[in-house]
Amino acid sequence: MEGLKSSFLNTTPLNCQSSKYPYPLQLSSSSTINIISCSVSPDPWSLSDGNKPKPKSKHPKNPLSDDNARRIIKAKALYLSALRRNQGSQALTPRWIKRSPEQMIQYLEDDRNGHLYGRHVVAAIQRVRSLSGLPDGSYDMRKVMASFVTKLTFREMCTVLKEQRNWRQARDFFAWMKLQFSYRPSVIVYTLMLRTYGQTGKIKLAEETFLEMLEAGCEPDEVACGTMLCAYAKWGRHKAMLSFYSAVQQRGIMLSVSVYNFMLSSLQKKSFHQNVIEIWRHMVVSGVVPNHFTYTVVISSLVKSGLTDEAFKTFEEMKSMGLVPEEVTYNHLITVSCKKGIQDEAIKLYQEMREQRIVPSNFTCASLLSLYYRNGNYSQALSLFSEMERYKVVVDQVIYGLLIRIYGKLGLYEDAMATFEEIDRLGLLSDDKTYISMAQVHLSAGNCEKALDVMKEMKSKSLSFSRYAYNVLLRCYVMKEDTQAAELTFQALSETGFPDCSSCTDLLTLYMKLELTEKAKELIIQIRENKVKFDKVLLKMVMKVYCKENMSSDAERTIHELSRNGLFEEDDNFIQTILMGIHGDFTRLKEAAADPLAFELLITLHMAPETANKMEKTLKLLLNTSNGLLVANQLVVNFMKEGLTSRAESLFDLLLKLGCKLEISTLSSMIYLYGKQNHVELAKKAFEAVADGSSEQKQLYSCMIDVFAKSDKVDEAYMFYIEEDKKGHDVGAVAISMLVYALSNHGKHRDAGNVIKNCFYKNMELDTVAYNSFIKAMLDAGRLNFAVNIYERMLTNGVAPSIQTFNTMITVHGRNRNLDKAIEMLNTARIKGVALDEKAYTNLIFYVGKAGKIDEASILFNQMQEEGIKPGQVSYNIMMNAYANKGLHKEAAQLFNEMQRNSSPPDSYTYLALIRAYAAGEKYKEAEEAISSMKKQEGIPPTCAHYNILLSAYAKTGLLEETERVYELLIGAGLTPDVGCYQTMLRFYLDYGHVEKGVSLFERISARGGAKSDRFIMSAAVYLYRAAGLVMKAEGVLSCMNSLGIPFLKIRVAG
Repeated sequence: MEGLKSSFLNTTPLNCQSSKYPYPLQLSSSSTINIISCSVSPDPWSLSDGNKPKPKSKHPKNPLSDDNARRIIKAKALYLSALRRNQGSQALTPRWIKRSPEQMIQYLEDDRNGHLYGRHVVAAIQRVRSLSGLPDGSYDMRKVMASFVTKLTFREMCTVLKEQRNWRQARDFFAWMKLQFSYRPSVIVYTLMLRTYGQTGKIKLAEETFLEMLEAGCEPDEVACGTMLCAYAKWGRHKAMLSFYSAVQQRGIMLSVSVYNFMLSSLQKKSFHQNVIEIWRHMVVSGVVPNHFTYTVVISSLVKSGLTDEAFKTFEEMKSMGLVPEEVTYNHLITVSCKKGIQDEAIKLYQEMREQRIVPSNFTCASLLSLYYRNGNYSQALSLFSEMERYKVVVDQVIYGLLIRIYGKLGLYEDAMATFEEIDRLGLLSDDKTYISMAQVHLSAGNCEKALDVMKEMKSKSLSFSRYAYNVLLRCYVMKEDTQAAELTFQALSETGFPDCSSCTDLLTLYMKLELTEKAKELIIQIRENKVKFDKVLLKMVMKVYCKENMSSDAERTIHELSRNGLFEEDDNFIQTILMGIHGDFTRLKEAAADPLAFELLITLHMAPETANKMEKTLKLLLNTSNGLLVANQLVVNFMKEGLTSRAESLFDLLLKLGCKLEISTLSSMIYLYGKQNHVELAKKAFEAVADGSSEQKQLYSCMIDVFAKSDKVDEAYMFYIEEDKKGHDVGAVAISMLVYALSNHGKHRDAGNVIKNCFYKNMELDTVAYNSFIKAMLDAGRLNFAVNIYERMLTNGVAPSIQTFNTMITVHGRNRNLDKAIEMLNTARIKGVALDEKAYTNLIFYVGKAGKIDEASILFNQMQEEGIKPGQVSYNIMMNAYANKGLHKEAAQLFNEMQRNSSPPDSYTYLALIRAYAAGEKYKEAEEAISSMKKQEGIPPTCAHYNILLSAYAKTGLLEETERVYELLIGAGLTPDVGCYQTMLRFYLDYGHVEKGVSLFERISARGGAKSDRFIMSAAVYLYRAAGLVMKAEGVLSCMNSLGIPFLKIRVAG
């Protein structure tokens, strides 16, 4: 930039276009664009070639001035481009140009007909380009171009200069060019040199050239200035670029939008977002119309600068101009909306994005998933993940980590583990946050061992442990009750600063659980010395230590100390309640100050048998407060949540003793507790504690039904329902659904049917879950027509079916052999907008395939995949069984290979279907290879069922050696033949007259005890003995069958 210390940067031009280019611009104080002050005022100037003005010619069209040269060059290029594009029958034809005879002779000599340049121009270009392989200074351009002296016009020399790719040859040619008689200084030729230098990064040479242009009297136009700015931008000379841009703005030169885009993009790449915004505001004031790229860059910088409102305003302006935003623009706005927790705006942007058919990137999806996770919208998060799979959005480790957390929150621990394993298999497991998320899922599931395994695996990968990782590791050891490991982890965490209140609470919890009171006291001292900021949970644990040990004075002293140190306010409700409770004075306790947590600790303080009177007194004092009963109810629930069931029962009994009216939530918790302990009578007692009518009892019916079901006393549950029904009490749809489900699972189908009929008779208001339970119960009972009637009643009453309803109805119609109705169910679900799942398709494919309609089953299977539903192991097995039933071994094998490609591992049933398909298609060798590959490739041990398929296939062919060979393979595999294999071999020996072998086999079977009680084996033995002439043995088998009550089976004997 030092080379441009000239009048161009240090002078102020005349304000000749003030109305169109208002200046100076009002920039913010943070702008880095420096407007350099002016000291000298030059003569008026205009966008000319820098030459002195000439008098008007009588013939202004001939010759053309350099002012029009740039226009002619562009127009000619567009014209030739149009010619090249429109070749053919409708090609543009050149218009006739009037030339003088001398011009025509020159035109023919130059061989310009149909060519862009003349022959001499092309030769000059090639001559200069050939010098690029020579060292700098090894040639003399005057000698090289000696043959072209006086042959090249100024315009042709500009053409030669423009076609150069090497800056050295361009520099030398330009020096030669200035020595020619036809040369005259022009902004065009200098712009060409600026472009060449700018493209090759020779910024200093470009600045010298620009200075030379000014000294030559050529005033720079918007193209020259834009070329210089682009050169600065391309090579990251942002300070020089901004200074030069200030000078351009002072002179009122309007730059093109492409130059602005170049500058904005270069500044944004270096995160100079404030400069981007300032130039953008200059651009808007100057009246330059932004394009799609401009808006994309500016919105990104506005978002990253925290100017969210202005970013959205610019976004709306962009759309109003008819420009469709790119994915990256939507991503920035969605991300900032997610960070601010504006879910509605983020979802609106995402829906708008999908309407534009823009496929979201993984960054956009990660932002939305994070927002859904924070707001607890887990169903929407899983729906978004399914949409990502459908649109084949690349899932990265961040998204997988969020998915693991969501599965953990929903309790889908198996899905979380499967996702974690998939990340590992894809080689994406490299972030400590993913390991920590998986460990937390295991902790939520109560599996501390698996959580520790995950943390150990993380350590083995040499990933550094953060404080958060140590916190999770500490929780693992606390749950495992490993005191030594927990203390070591706590110590390691202390090396980076004393642990926070959460970690202290975890370790205190462990000490209290293991009754390590002394260690708990020592930890409390450390916590107080390090002035850890207490939260209510930590204060509760500290108070628990003192209350359990009946150390009321220590509790009071600790509270006063916390108040003095400013860690808790003295007027805190919790502290006031604790202090008043310790002194036994609740008279000054305000209504809002009845803190449940404090009373829980006070009751804990007096929970010991020797202080039972104090506990009752404390409870009475609590009940005398306005919200005392509500607090007491909450205490029972809290004890239940913490697993302190004995304390919950003691407090519950005391409340009943005092004649308190308990909350429904409290009664529900106690009934569930008694049900878990199989204390049905206590649950009944708690149920009867409700003082008034059925309006309150209705919420407890489901609790009682659950207690009876968990205790396997469904008959009592049924009688309980009958008694309440006789009293005229409405037990509710939830309890009814639970009762029908329990009765059906225990085979009480008649009772379940009676309950359903009674509901219909009384026209009870039922929900979708209840109807689903009814249909499923009647399906299990085999009452298919009744199940259909229940579904029709459901529709009549306006209850919307769910996907579970349609799945069950497909099974109902499938078992009823009404495939048209089953298919109609699938189509109805689609029409109603119910999202179809794999189970719906699998059920229908099973019954269609079972009916022998292979083509229809195959179409359904393909349709399921087209809708983005990935087939699972069960779906593949059912489809392969359908192929096996028809002996379509090729299709079955193809499906088997597809299953392996889609990372769905085959199981024993998969191989069973494949072997059946090969056997039905008489591909015995392939069937035998499939059995062999089960254990070798998949580690699945073959069973007798696998061998029996091949055994039956060979037996039907009558090949004795092959049949017996397979039988020996079965035994050689370490398997004991089952009844099916014995039946197959005996049938084979009977059909083909191998009597002696059949008798020998039966006697071996009898010796192993495998022939008893099987009708076919014993009947076959009778035939074999008779055929062998062993009548006495045949009669002996018959006598044995008669004694066992087994009827004789007539079997066709060979011959």
